[in-house]
Amino acid sequence: MAELSLIDISKSFDGKQILERISLSVSDAEFVSIVGPSGSGKSTLFHLIGGLLEPDSGDIYLDGERLNGKRGTISYMPQTPSLMPWRTVLDNVVLGAELIGRKNGKKAIEMLAKAGLAGYEEAYPNQLSGGMKQRVAFIRSMLSPQSFICLDEPFSALDEFTRLDMQQWLLSMWEDHRRSILFVTHNIEEALFLSDRVIVLSSGPARVKADFTIPFPRPRKESVVLSQEFLEWKKTIYQELQVIT
Repeated sequence: MAELSLIDISKSFDGKQILERISLSVSDAEFVSIVGPSGSGKSTLFHLIGGLLEPDSGDIYLDGERLNGKRGTISYMPQTPSLMPWRTVLDNVVLGAELIGRKNGKKAIEMLAKAGLAGYEEAYPNQLSGGMKQRVAFIRSMLSPQSFICLDEPFSALDEFTRLDMQQWLLSMWEDHRRSILFVTHNIEEALFLSDRVIVLSSGPARVKADFTIPFPRPRKESVVLSQEFLEWKKTIYQELQVIT
């Protein structure tokens, strides 16, 4: 189980309000994306969920336990892979589990093989492409003991073709393991293709402006992005972002 609830979360820095009474939830095994303009506090939200910051007001719960200011309860994947250059690929992916004594090398090797990284177990990060590094970072998140994963624009630095490949791969891995995911992106198509729900944040200060349930069946096929229904959903979310206040 991994159910996240944010209730009336507000946060300011140096007198500037960043988040204002944000309430949202992620159900067990649900994939939820957040989109919003630059500077709308999406990363701040992740820092609050991860316990790196505490809200000025409001509460954060995971499976009924209050998380305000508590670290180590979620798995977090930032925009950059943040792999340790002195550790091999295999040693990087088992790091989270290793820290609490649950290292499972066999499972890690199986997941690396599914990710197309068989034969790279003993390679080092500087020997990998950008897409390969992101796969390693995501597998590390999946193998971490925490049941809830926050992904902060993990594909933003990749070229378009690599990004599409990574989206498809991410969905295939998620279908197999069904972890609860909160995903931040600036890309509307990416949010629609990946998610069960898409939450739109306003700007200055951020509030939840819209919460859309995405109707496309799973498993998702790449062809869905060319459908008229997909284009209509893209237009709807785009219009929400255009009139953000």
